[in-house]
Amino acid sequence: MISIFDYGGGNLRSVQNTLAEIGAEFELVRDAAGLERATKIILPGVGHFGQMMRAFDAMGVREALVDRIRAGVPFLGICLGLQALFQSSEEAPEERGLGMFEGVIHRFPANARVPHMGWNQISSRPGSKLVGDNNPYLYFAHSYYAPLHDATAATCNYGLDYTAVLESGNIFGVQFHPEKSGPMGLGIVRNFIEL
Repeated sequence: MISIFDYGGGNLRSVQNTLAEIGAEFELVRDAAGLERATKIILPGVGHFGQMMRAFDAMGVREALVDRIRAGVPFLGICLGLQALFQSSEEAPEERGLGMFEGVIHRFPANARVPHMGWNQISSRPGSKLVGDNNPYLYFAHSYYAPLHDATAATCNYGLDYTAVLESGNIFGVQFHPEKSGPMGLGIVRNFIEL
């Protein structure tokens, strides 16, 4: 069962519509028991890093989520869901991220127009499981970015290069919104579902 984790924010409806369009069965989950049932987990993210982390702690799911990811359950973080995988964010320095990857999420430089919103092209590294060898235009909406990392599978440039796709074992993350990125976005979600 594909579980979409609902922490009280996030772009749930469009993610649900995307999964329905590609014929994937899913459920919304809001607790540790729901995460325990999951064969794949999707964490949509729209909003504030601190709000998301505080919601995880208030719901008592942080440990369960980390345990499931470490147990090898395929995980896809979308936008803020990707950023949550790191240790912390400049958006809420006082809050701990999930800590699956070392590093800090940064705000775009002062000379960049934020949020970075609209279509932008990504550059994939060979062998990406989500995007293959494609370099598509995808839809972005964010003011903070993940730095380049050993697990970076595709980059995007918005004044600087940053991680657009993250892939490491069973852990996947995309900074763009596949659910708003047309047929290519659908294909990326399908690639995750079919892993």
